[in-house]
Amino acid sequence: MNKENNQSIISKDGVSYLIPFILVTSCFALWGFANDITNPMVKAFSKIFRMSVTDGALVQVAFYGGYFAMAFPAAMFIRKYSYKAGVLMGLGLYAVGALMFLPASMTGMYYPFLVAYFILTCGLSFLETSCNPYILSMGEEETSTRRLNLAQCFNPMGSLCGMYVAMNFIQAKLNPASTEERALLSDTEFAAMRDSDLSVLITPYLIIGAVIALMFLVIYFTKMPHNADKNHDVHPLATLKRICKIDYYREGVIAQFFYVGVQIMCWTFIIQYGTRVLMNEGMSEIDAEVTSQRYNIIAMAIFVTSRFICTYFLKYINAGALLGILATVGTVLTLGVIFIDGRMGLYCLVAISACMSLMFPTIYGIALQGLGDDAKFGAAGLIMAILGGSVLPPFQASIIDQQTLFGMPAVNISFILPLFCFLVIIVYGYRTYKRTK
Repeated sequence: MNKENNQSIISKDGVSYLIPFILVTSCFALWGFANDITNPMVKAFSKIFRMSVTDGALVQVAFYGGYFAMAFPAAMFIRKYSYKAGVLMGLGLYAVGALMFLPASMTGMYYPFLVAYFILTCGLSFLETSCNPYILSMGEEETSTRRLNLAQCFNPMGSLCGMYVAMNFIQAKLNPASTEERALLSDTEFAAMRDSDLSVLITPYLIIGAVIALMFLVIYFTKMPHNADKNHDVHPLATLKRICKIDYYREGVIAQFFYVGVQIMCWTFIIQYGTRVLMNEGMSEIDAEVTSQRYNIIAMAIFVTSRFICTYFLKYINAGALLGILATVGTVLTLGVIFIDGRMGLYCLVAISACMSLMFPTIYGIALQGLGDDAKFGAAGLIMAILGGSVLPPFQASIIDQQTLFGMPAVNISFILPLFCFLVIIVYGYRTYKRTK
């Protein structure tokens, strides 16, 4: 057994970082919660405000817009101050955005909620830009990818919690009146129903805002490591020019873009895929949608379990090799989604989550390896790659809208896009293996 297998992955030069590691890792769960409580809100806001789905989808535009807009400002802030300062700024913006749901609800208007989402996700961008490289720095570089995978294991746990809260404490408690029934209400009746629904919707956000404020205080008063905060000079253009010449970083940003795209596509369109399969079996549309969402939750549970398992295997298998193996299996399963109709195709789609579990933190860790203090700006590029989650799904949706292509269900054919994404990741895994073996 080699030195890497014997040493603690949460210590460096004899110093244990267990408490800071636990606190920063808890932030992974907190932003996972925010991500997955928000996805169902597109439909919720559409009903509450009697809007089109397109208008409701502005929630996602505001959400991803905050991530994209704040990544490099966050990197500059962290470079000038510290990782701890970046974490605190992220928590502060997260709390402010969540608590702004109260005044937004008092206006009875939709757009103040978009402002609240944008501020909230500016905080999430700060957190992801800070926490990922901060975790990498809390130990020896040889164990950095394993350490980040371990921390990232807690992100989908927060996601599961967010999905559960959205389903049981928001969707289940909203007025059951349909969009068509709401359209028939008088202005007074509609305003009363809208205000009642908004009071239901904002409650979980106010609670999480209070939790985030408490976490802010805990981290503020805790001594955190400064081993990665030695250089505070801010030279963004020179740094970007330098790191973009590094092939494994540059290719890592590309791979991350396609990974986030495949993750969002597989988790978003499992509802459409499952609904078609289950309705063909004779199930009603509403029952098919609910059952498909349950399959989505099963996929997330598989994702969580697989991440722990894959993190263990990283002790013995080269990160690039394991990344390539999982992407290859994901490719085979995606072919099953496309060409196997019925429940087996749906099972293949659920199983893809096991293959995706390792990818985000592993690509992240590989791309930032050896960057030193430049990792602060390198992290920003990898967070901006989250944009793949908003760019690629609309293309898949446009294919699904065709209903039938080449004599096959268009929803099946649409998974050619996730297939292409996995092929990109296979190439990155192979090139990483060849470089590091």
